[in-house]
Amino acid sequence: MNSRWVRPSLCLLLLSTAVLYLWGLSESGWANAFYSAAVQAGSESWTAFFFGSSDAANAITVDKTPASLWIMALSVRIFGLSSWSILVPQALLGVATTGLLYATVKRSFGPAAGLLAGAISALTPVAVLMFRFNNPDALLVLLMVGGAYTILRAVESGATRWVVLTGVLIGFAFLAKQLQALLVVPAFGLAYLIAGPPKLGRRFVQLLLALVAMVVSAGWYIAVVELVPASMRPYIGGSQNNSLLELTLGYNGLGRLNGEESGSVGNATSRLSEVGLSRLFNSAQGGQISWLLPAALIMLAAGLALTARRARTDVQRAALVVWGMWLLVTGLIFSYMQGIFHAYYTVALAPAIGAVVAMGAALLWKRRTELFAALTLAAAIGVTAWWSWTLLGRSSDFVPWLRLPILIAGLLAAVAVVLSVRLTARLAVVAATVAAVAGLAGPAAYAAQTVSEPHTGSIPTAGPSVSGGRGGFPGGGGGMNGGGRNRGGQNNARDGGGFPGGGPGRGSTPDESAQGGRGTRGGGGNSGLLDASEVSAEVKALLETNAGDYTWVAAAIGSQNASGYQLETQQPVMAVGGFNGTDPSPTLAEFQQYVADGKIHYFIAGGGFARNGGNGGSNESGRISAWVSANFTAQTVGGATLYDLTAVNR
Repeated sequence: MNSRWVRPSLCLLLLSTAVLYLWGLSESGWANAFYSAAVQAGSESWTAFFFGSSDAANAITVDKTPASLWIMALSVRIFGLSSWSILVPQALLGVATTGLLYATVKRSFGPAAGLLAGAISALTPVAVLMFRFNNPDALLVLLMVGGAYTILRAVESGATRWVVLTGVLIGFAFLAKQLQALLVVPAFGLAYLIAGPPKLGRRFVQLLLALVAMVVSAGWYIAVVELVPASMRPYIGGSQNNSLLELTLGYNGLGRLNGEESGSVGNATSRLSEVGLSRLFNSAQGGQISWLLPAALIMLAAGLALTARRARTDVQRAALVVWGMWLLVTGLIFSYMQGIFHAYYTVALAPAIGAVVAMGAALLWKRRTELFAALTLAAAIGVTAWWSWTLLGRSSDFVPWLRLPILIAGLLAAVAVVLSVRLTARLAVVAATVAAVAGLAGPAAYAAQTVSEPHTGSIPTAGPSVSGGRGGFPGGGGGMNGGGRNRGGQNNARDGGGFPGGGPGRGSTPDESAQGGRGTRGGGGNSGLLDASEVSAEVKALLETNAGDYTWVAAAIGSQNASGYQLETQQPVMAVGGFNGTDPSPTLAEFQQYVADGKIHYFIAGGGFARNGGNGGSNESGRISAWVSANFTAQTVGGATLYDLTAVNR
């Protein structure tokens, strides 16, 4: 029977996580306006809802499968369009992830380990960021943790239903963020193949059924989209051939590994300079995810060593395989992928780090009277304290008083663990508590800073500014030019944010309101990067005039450029060329026909991130822009340049 402290402790963990993820949530405005615009479209049109269209008139989709958008769009349909209705579901997914991680670890290692795993994951800075944001990662992580729970239930019972349910959950995780969901499949498959109770042949059959369930759970959507005639659905954003399968295998698949993402604007040379085992520990990623990563690697090795001679079906060892392989495979892929990589991707590692550290700590603590266990546990505590001291040192102006206490407390706790055989039970518990506090103090400080400031744009980062930080675009760069940390969009120049070919979407400044996705007040790094255009009252009034007479009240190059106008007016705005402005949708001929048919009222100049189509992408958006400027008269309204497409230039 569980001790009396377990349920109150769990309630405190979940309540604290909810407060952390919900506090001041609306300060981030539209957060990533790219997805918020698609959520708004999905709340207006069921077709846009199903396909994940950027606008309710269904010109083009976002460059991901839309499962995460479905949850937010349903919330908006129920509660109306607001920052809260978009972001609260994400925060609740984070609370659910913490609870599910607790339940998974607790089953085999006890409630204390479950609570520690949940706390580590919940306080990981990048997790705090992403569960307060509207990118697809929140749903992805929850479903992957769900898969870990079900596969370990399968290891316990050998029941086929648990194995198949694992496949279903990963299939739906694919609909959140495509191939990234598959990174945990080797861990789940190997763990059950090793430890599943049935005979080997039956285990193979069960895993085959899980594979079928995964393919069906993900493949039904791909099949529907591919079978619907292109004329009856929006263009598939992020692809060059209007194909979801191409998007899956190319831009969001192998292209991320080898750097060949057609239509992207990343700097491959800069990315390659970061490739390697040190990537997760460098200035860009270190403070996001790596606080307890060294400890996790130590704990994983020790845990596998301690359980090596156990029975084949041992659940604890199977759990170490699940979470350990999740950590290693995903971590290595992130370290060596040569395509677009952003720091926030590492949120997928947070549950694995939390689980491995907690499981290893539970195993070693029970055997702390043995020299190997005591020294290993002490090493993990000491290394964590030193690494926290190092990470905090990268932000010299951020809580400078915290570094030394963490180092001292961690080292003292490590010594106490070695001497714990001579300590009373109460003093041993005190030493363990000090070790936990020292290990979590650094990420908790980063988490608090992340909550205290709004975050907007497509490449957010958690925590304070970091010396030499590089945020991931292009090629992992911090500011627009790849160095430093862009706070509140300060580097977001008014001529298109400094990107080649960028247009006059108005940049944000530190003192501007975060409402409506108009930048940030601080934001802890790259919060304003790739943000929505700021829309003046004059432009809003102009676009809303006779809006019902047009399919699209305006067209703008690039999804972020279009999203600001759409969210401000809540009217469809065509994102020419998709996210980067490099998708061949619409073609010049199609755009000309839309104009001839009177379907588009205004063309908004500027936007887009690449000249000549970027990395093998289309330059149709450039041709459209040139045609508009040659045939229509420009007018400047509220700082933006517009062309009235219903009035031909005389």
